[in-house]
Amino acid sequence: MSDNGGDSMSNEKIRLSRRRFLDRTARGSIALAGLGLAAGSRAAQDKIPQSTVAYQDHPKNGQKCSACMYWQGGNRCSKVAGKISPQGWCVLFVPA
Repeated sequence: MSDNGGDSMSNEKIRLSRRRFLDRTARGSIALAGLGLAAGSRAAQDKIPQSTVAYQDHPKNGQKCSACMYWQGGNRCSKVAGKISPQGWCVLFVPA
């Protein structure tokens, strides 16, 4: 009936633009997810030095690392770097 040559060309450009948009969105999402994972693993490695938190290897006022919410067992703390004594203490102490 009528020639939709102009409409067909317009629709093709829109589809191409949508395809390009979806492709770029997917690539951007993947890149952002990768950055998030990298930041998460970097944050896990960035612990606070013992000297910064006044770490000591003995309790203070009955508070000790093994009773703190950051204690991970095995001489490890989720916040403080290095080997941590279960009997130790620092200014970050929060009762578990």
